[in-house]
Amino acid sequence: MKTFKKVLQQIGKLKWFILLSILLASITVILTLYVPILFGNTIDALIDKGSVDFSYISTILFKITILICLTGILTWFMNILNNHVTYTVVQNIRSKAIQQIQKTPLKYLDSHSTGDIVSRIIADADQLSDGLLLGLTQLFSGIFTIFVTLYFMISKSLEITILVLIFTPVSFLVAKFIASRSYTMFRKQSETRGQETALIEEMIGNAKLVKAFGYEERSSQRFQSINEELKEYSQKATFYSSLTNPCTRAVNNVIYALVALVGANLILKGNLTVGGLSILLSYANQYMKPFNDISSVVTELQNALACAERIFAFIETEPETPEKPNVLPLPNGEVDINHVSFRYEQDKPLIENFNLHTKKGMRVALVGPTGCGKTTFINLLMRFYDVNDGAICVDGTDIREVTRHSLRRAYGMVLQETWLKEGTIRDNLIFGKENATDEEIIHACKEAHSWEFIKKLPKQLDTPITENTLSAGQKQLLCITRVMLALPPMLILDEATSAIDTRTEIQIQNAFDKLMEGRTSFVVAHRLSTIRNADIILVMKDGKIIETGNHASLMQAKGFYEKLYNSQFVLPQESK
Repeated sequence: MKTFKKVLQQIGKLKWFILLSILLASITVILTLYVPILFGNTIDALIDKGSVDFSYISTILFKITILICLTGILTWFMNILNNHVTYTVVQNIRSKAIQQIQKTPLKYLDSHSTGDIVSRIIADADQLSDGLLLGLTQLFSGIFTIFVTLYFMISKSLEITILVLIFTPVSFLVAKFIASRSYTMFRKQSETRGQETALIEEMIGNAKLVKAFGYEERSSQRFQSINEELKEYSQKATFYSSLTNPCTRAVNNVIYALVALVGANLILKGNLTVGGLSILLSYANQYMKPFNDISSVVTELQNALACAERIFAFIETEPETPEKPNVLPLPNGEVDINHVSFRYEQDKPLIENFNLHTKKGMRVALVGPTGCGKTTFINLLMRFYDVNDGAICVDGTDIREVTRHSLRRAYGMVLQETWLKEGTIRDNLIFGKENATDEEIIHACKEAHSWEFIKKLPKQLDTPITENTLSAGQKQLLCITRVMLALPPMLILDEATSAIDTRTEIQIQNAFDKLMEGRTSFVVAHRLSTIRNADIILVMKDGKIIETGNHASLMQAKGFYEKLYNSQFVLPQESK
């Protein structure tokens, strides 16, 4: 019911379309139910031998034709309105889901598979639209049909109306029994479909890794297992939902037979005409038909609501901590880290009591073994995560006091993981400087040594690229070029040249040296030879700074850094 209320809130935003659809539904129902009365009158006009009024019958048949055509036109308009409402609601929900992705903390995105989130926004939204469309189309008409039919039936025969009403709860009980079981299966079906989508996305996105390690058979087995679960839940959901219609129809057929039996007896007593019985039989069928339709609607709505529950669960995910509308001006680049502590999980501390002060133009290098907290520190600087304790300040301002957008625009990032989108080379370079001229772009390309391969492409800067168009080194060169073009006041370089050949790396390192002049820079490095010129080197281990200093002083100290540095140059035979 909570999910149903949320769906109704979304539908309520289009209340005028809904009201018009309800009005059209009521008119079409009245017209549809008035037609049996005309047919009954026609039958009564044919009963007596030699007294058939063909003129009267012709008039009635003409009225029936007009009513049927009018009903068809109104139904067509009603369906257009229902389509508009359905797909507008789903469009709005998808838009909210996409907006939620922009506001959702990385902590949530890191803990949920991409495929599952995609499945919620795409597949579950499609299922919701199917359920809503069927619901809006049949629900209003069905409800009106029930009440209007009862009114017409009472006007013809109170006894038969009471008979029909006595058996009505049976259809409800049957539908309720089946719907309660089908909902559980539909919910499990939706969840399993998300798991399957996540696995497919994982296997396709890491196809080279799968093949390199011979994981094909095991990945197929994982898929078969999930696929078997999906088949089982889908079959059960379909089985239970398919029971609804035949079960309610069986009850309806019993009611129809009883109406015919009681009506025939009333005709013999002279309390009902043959035309009147035909009207009541038609109404008995019309009265019970909405229960069949509504039962089908309920089944579809079970599926739709199961999917909607997953979508709303994502949309209602707790967003990032609210930010204050203050904008960080272009900073001098003085970064203060005061007693910062952070943990991804409450019971597993990662960074504890981290302190650092940097002045404008300083080059800060972070080194240490895998998992010591270097990348986490970068995430905290960019406020991808908020610190648990302490504060990070830029030019004396706590970064939580300014907008994330203004903070992040102050940094230029080049990471091991390349950030490129499908589009042209130009589209991928002007992220940080949208109004850049061709001259500026080409100059940045030459500085980053990416122009050498860009100028050989068919359309140079306007060449479309996809994920697999370029090599890993070319992608990284584009990311470096992007920073060279934007010229931000602060830099973050996390193994920025890891995928580039040695000759080009030396050239780019010279370009970086030029770029870092006057800019505060944070460099994460595994190859310690690349950070020998850093002003300060932070040696991290288990989330703490265990040594600080420049390269020379740390080597003289003969501590952990000296061991790390020398380990990269020791030959295998020397270590025996």
